[in-house]
Amino acid sequence: MAEQVRGRTPEPAGSTAAGAPPGLPGGARLWTFDAGPGVEPDLAALDAGERRRHASFLRRADRIRYGVAHAALRRLLGELTGTAPAALRFGRRACPRCGGPHGRPVLESPAGGPEFSLSHGGELVLVAVAPGRVGVDVEPVRGAPPEPSVVERLHPAERAVVLAAPEALRSAAFTRLWTRKEAYLKGLGVGLGRALDADDVSTAVPGWHLVDLAPGNGHAGALAVESAGVRETIREIRERGGELP
Repeated sequence: MAEQVRGRTPEPAGSTAAGAPPGLPGGARLWTFDAGPGVEPDLAALDAGERRRHASFLRRADRIRYGVAHAALRRLLGELTGTAPAALRFGRRACPRCGGPHGRPVLESPAGGPEFSLSHGGELVLVAVAPGRVGVDVEPVRGAPPEPSVVERLHPAERAVVLAAPEALRSAAFTRLWTRKEAYLKGLGVGLGRALDADDVSTAVPGWHLVDLAPGNGHAGALAVESAGVRETIREIRERGGELP
């Protein structure tokens, strides 16, 4: 089952499967949350370190995004695992590139929970969960064209896609491709430490599902889910709120 849900933390439900909009690979779930200027994040679920991090941001917009994102992640994972949100403990897997303790974030306590990914950009937050490795990214589409120096660093096939777009649509084309790349690299656990030309995400990537998202409000998004062994392992929940387009 695959679901996209807007805005509110899920409530528990029975075993009846909800309808799944097309596009997401089986086993993946995705939520979007508003992080606009009028939102007041509920910080009660955050731990002490997260609250310090939240307070350290100088810009109100950054505080809102961080607060909404981390509170939403804790409440969703708390619901999925039957754990109080503030009791969740997170860690990092080893980095696939160097073995250091800065790979993909994981839920350490309780053990056995789903894999997850979190992204916040502009005025939106996306949270994804899946049985296997997963990455998600959201970015606002800028009015200005992408920086030529960044485009030049992309894989040649990706660069061709961006440069082939009409000038008026080039920023949107670049942002769609960039969110695919960030989602995939998050799923791998390497982030942007990997060379930008090492992978071509403009087309299918072996072993992964890459899905373009339409989160609205002038944003682009993407979801990357490892295809090997994907299966539904998360108990059914009922979500409140409308579906993403």
